[in-house]
Amino acid sequence: MIATLFLASAAIPSTPDLGKAEGQCRPDEKGSAYLVEVAGLKDRKGRLKLELYPANDADFLADDNILIAAGKPFRRVEEPVPPSGPVELCIRAPGPGSYALSLLHDRDANRRFSLSIDGIGFAGNPKIGWSKPHAAAASAPVGSGPTRITITVNYRRGLFSFGPAEK
Repeated sequence: MIATLFLASAAIPSTPDLGKAEGQCRPDEKGSAYLVEVAGLKDRKGRLKLELYPANDADFLADDNILIAAGKPFRRVEEPVPPSGPVELCIRAPGPGSYALSLLHDRDANRRFSLSIDGIGFAGNPKIGWSKPHAAAASAPVGSGPTRITITVNYRRGLFSFGPAEK
C-alpha cells in the first residue's frame, strides 16, 4: 500500500536539508539537470518537493540519510508553490544517466505525505496504485545538459484510486 510505504519511510526521520545543496540548480549552469514542468496541481497551496533517487527498486524512495551515507545519488529541491503561472522546478543530476524522480505537493506544508491531503507524481507518470511504482517506471534519462520532462501530480480520489486533480 502506498500509505504503508510512506509510513515506513517516516520511521527514520528525514533530514530536510540533505541533498539540497547538491540538487539546487544555479543560473546559467550547463551540467546534467532535469527541468520539471509540474502539471495537474489541485491548487496553489503549500510546497513542492522534488527528489532524485537511483533508478533501482531497492534505492527508490529509500531514506535520504541511508542513501547519502552509502554514497548513492540523492538530491532534493523544495519550493513554495507559486501563486500563479507555469510551475517549473530544476534539480541537478550527478551526471548523465537515468534517475528516478518523485514529486510531492505538500499542500499543508508539514513536510510529510498525507494520503488524504497531498498529491504525488513521478517521472514517467506511471499509474499510481496502492504500492510504489517500480523505479524503471518512475525514471527518466538525462544527458550532459538540462533535460525537460513533465510530471503530473496525482491525488487520492475516493477510497481506491489516484489520479490528476479534477477541474
